[in-house]
Amino acid sequence: MPVSSKTEDLEAFLTVVDAGSFSSAANLLNQQVAKVSRAVTRLEDGLDVTLLNRTTRRLELTEEGELFLKYARDGLNILEKGEEALRLLQRAPSGKLRVDAASPFVFHQLAPLVGEFQEAFPDITLDITSHDSIIDLLEHKTDIAIRIGDLSDSNLHARRLGKSKLHIVASPQYLEKHPLHEDGGDASSLNNHRLIGFSDSPNLNKWPLKQDINLQYKLHASSGETIRQLCIAGQGIALLSNFMVHRDISAGRLVELFRDDIISPNRRESVQAVYYKNSAVSSRISAFLDFIQPRLTL
Repeated sequence: MPVSSKTEDLEAFLTVVDAGSFSSAANLLNQQVAKVSRAVTRLEDGLDVTLLNRTTRRLELTEEGELFLKYARDGLNILEKGEEALRLLQRAPSGKLRVDAASPFVFHQLAPLVGEFQEAFPDITLDITSHDSIIDLLEHKTDIAIRIGDLSDSNLHARRLGKSKLHIVASPQYLEKHPLHEDGGDASSLNNHRLIGFSDSPNLNKWPLKQDINLQYKLHASSGETIRQLCIAGQGIALLSNFMVHRDISAGRLVELFRDDIISPNRRESVQAVYYKNSAVSSRISAFLDFIQPRLTL
């Protein structure tokens, strides 16, 4: 019996499931909502089942939809891997590669390497996005995410890129107005200062200090890069990764404080690239990671 499902209809169905709505799926696919809706309806008509229960508030997979989902995803993945294998017979890795990382990592580590990478792999088109929180790779159509710290998602394959130590930092201007010697010589005096923390990631506000200190923050920001800029502007003290502040420390824009008070190694030091184990774009992923890993300054 011939297969009735078209690949574009399968892709529309999977995107709607991953994105959670027809409108979000349409944005990801760069199509009109009506076209995405017609594709799913066409798929259901061809299979003679209802895959999605549609309500005004949300979408829900039917029992048949749950059953079909895995086969649809695996089937498209196998087709894409086959096409990739054929391309590799003729030339170097090619096609689109979507990479996501926190904004400081993009600014300080990835952006300086893009030009050299594109010269080495001109047939790979990079699409770099920046999220300061952990994203769902499927929902955001992302091939690789670079994450700082421990991982918990067992569905993802992880490649360790290295380790980036943490530094407690402040600017010379801040320290001139708020000298540390008035408060003592260790991290126990931190709450006497203006601490800058993360507004959307409370786990990042638990500094790995040898002393158990309940830190109090006077200023918050959602992005590590914003916190770095606030530190340079003399607005307080923060804990930031070496990959984003080592040049600032070398140039004297920031001063490292209480170095001996930080526990190392700790859970926030690891830098890892994650991607789905059965990714059809594995050659592009390998090319990208093999290129950037020895060039990172973590």
